[in-house]
Amino acid sequence: MHNAFFGDRERDFSLTPHLIPELEKLTGKEIAAIIEGTRRMGYAEMVHAVRLGLIGAGAHPQEAAELVQTYVEAHPLGELHLLALNILTDLWTGTSEGVTDEVAA
Repeated sequence: MHNAFFGDRERDFSLTPHLIPELEKLTGKEIAAIIEGTRRMGYAEMVHAVRLGLIGAGAHPQEAAELVQTYVEAHPLGELHLLALNILTDLWTGTSEGVTDEVAA
């Protein structure tokens, strides 16, 4: 699980294995291809990783969609990329403890 300041407070993110098929369907890529391409991640991959990470950590899907719409689209892509990268790293290799990121309000 990854914890980061997102929008208005600290939030948990966990892209759990049961959400991988949804991520693959939404992006049109297999999970290994997404992980291998994290340095060149597309916008949709980043957004879906964050939204599904919120859902995997317990957020209601509607709440996750609203948070993404409110906070992701209004901030620099670098912040979004770092958050998505940390979420995907946790899925692939385990917790990325010690790595912090913020998407401010």
